[in-house]
Amino acid sequence: MAVMLGLNYTFVSEFILIGFSTFPHLQLMFFLLFLLMYLFTLLGNLLIMTTIWSEHSLHTPMYLFLCALSISEIFYTFAIIPRMLADLLSTLHSIAFLACASQMFFSFTFGFTHSFLLTVMGYDRYVAICHPLRYNVLMSPRGCACLVAWSWVGGSFMGTVVTTAIFNLTFCGPNEIHHFFCHVPPLLKLACGENVLEVAKGVGIVCITALLGCFLLILLSYAFIVVTILKIPSAEGRHKAFSTCASHLTVVVVHYGFASVIYLKPKGPKSLEGDTLMGITYTVLTPFLSPIIFSLRNKELKNSMKKIFLSKLYPEKI
Repeated sequence: MAVMLGLNYTFVSEFILIGFSTFPHLQLMFFLLFLLMYLFTLLGNLLIMTTIWSEHSLHTPMYLFLCALSISEIFYTFAIIPRMLADLLSTLHSIAFLACASQMFFSFTFGFTHSFLLTVMGYDRYVAICHPLRYNVLMSPRGCACLVAWSWVGGSFMGTVVTTAIFNLTFCGPNEIHHFFCHVPPLLKLACGENVLEVAKGVGIVCITALLGCFLLILLSYAFIVVTILKIPSAEGRHKAFSTCASHLTVVVVHYGFASVIYLKPKGPKSLEGDTLMGITYTVLTPFLSPIIFSLRNKELKNSMKKIFLSKLYPEKI
């Protein structure tokens, strides 16, 4: 719906999410697939949180950060996927202007909170391996709580900056968003006015700077970690030290690998269908893989899950 403002401009009061309507024969299959992946994502993260909460031996900074990461992942997927699933079964794909702004705010807030928490987890591993004698001082309960809080504050700041910049633009119509949620690039295509290019560049610089800054800090942490591990004389000691980082490092590679494909891909002819399918990688696939990686590659967490959830069913196997 568009409301006339004058001779040349209209105010868009709602948007139409085109989403997967370009794949009409695949929508039911997409719905079932994404629903199963979403439920698995929720279950996996809730399982991780419950295990950490229940097992006293996991009340350490590393698992506190993992618990905070699971919470941010649940909120991130909740901001996007339920709406996407509803649209896959509906013929009405309209979303109100304020609802679109809210979706963008929460998706960016929890998405960047996730990136900041991954950076904090890299710092935690750096302190644990490179400065083990100072670990309890540097990663005190108060210090860990501050790191988590600042990650959430930073995510909220990024969400506020991006959403405010985009939704202060004028949208003159048409109002069709060629995506399954309110994302920045397709919304910028609908904006009009002289400052659209400046806003697009500003938002791009802010987002890429934040992502690259987090990534470089993680790389720096692991550079020091690798140097320290190589100094350990025994192969068993090196393997044990690296195993504590394996799950985090794998999630970082997946998270930033998909993010780089989306945000750093070269400019060129774009396929709307391709952009929609590519969006699945960081909204559905990455959150789906994260709890699997942490559960399977973290031996202590996996054993605790087995102890808590299988002991009553299969006591002889525990």
